[in-house]
Amino acid sequence: MTPQPASRARGIVLMLCTGLLWSTAGVVTRHIDRASGAEITFWRSAFCALAMVAIVTILHRGEAAARLLRIGRAGALSGAMWAVMFTCFMLALTRTSTANTLIITSLSPLAAALFGWLLLGERLAARTWAATGLALAGIAIMFGGDLHAGGARMTGNLIALLVPVAAGLNFALLRSARTRVDLIPAVLVGGAVSAAAMLPLALPLRASAQDLALLALLGAFQLAAPCALAVVAARHISAAEAALIGLSENVFGPFWAWLGAGEVPSRNAMLGGAVVLAALIAQVSARPRRVARRA
Repeated sequence: MTPQPASRARGIVLMLCTGLLWSTAGVVTRHIDRASGAEITFWRSAFCALAMVAIVTILHRGEAAARLLRIGRAGALSGAMWAVMFTCFMLALTRTSTANTLIITSLSPLAAALFGWLLLGERLAARTWAATGLALAGIAIMFGGDLHAGGARMTGNLIALLVPVAAGLNFALLRSARTRVDLIPAVLVGGAVSAAAMLPLALPLRASAQDLALLALLGAFQLAAPCALAVVAARHISAAEAALIGLSENVFGPFWAWLGAGEVPSRNAMLGGAVVLAALIAQVSARPRRVARRA
């Protein structure tokens, strides 16, 4: 199926906005004072669910509840994948290094390509494979100097590995269901499930008023809004391309940390970020080609 240029451009712009919003997690988290890692995950997911209630209500008004009930098995599975992504990313950060977490989670384009091929019959053009390889090389440059894989961190590494697997499957689900069912409410399900799973680990709650304000910001604008945009973007571009463009999060993240938290990026971070950015520019500027699909 050949994507229409206008449709593909829409998907690319939405996915770039998604990566931009996702990338604000680090800089906002740096200013949280009292909340622990588990409590941060709980509040972020809870506020995400509340923000999604507002978004779904605005989009569908009186039909919001009906839309939520109509997501079906695909929506329930997508919600479960969002919950895994929301929860495991933060859990991995508390058990292994940031570098490990970001490198491992950046495997999502490969996972998305695999699930897109297995579930949808999507075969990627050679340029997309090349852009994916170049982006992964850039991320390895950005964080490779700090990569540790010792036994003490292996649990965190394994938890982090669940994120790209869930992301790859989720992008394939979003792509598959794009014309059958609205899966934006599935983000609400993911936030609610993640919050419920993390609450026992987050107790006793110690977040200050400032922490709650920042966590509300994370839940609404770093999680709910971009995830809703990702659902819409997946209707217009392949699963692997959506995941690849989503890697822009790893380019923007160190930049925001530099501006908002005084974390000066290393030479490796700047060089690797330039490589990732080049890969993304090459991919988004390429003309769409006919993609072979399984009958």
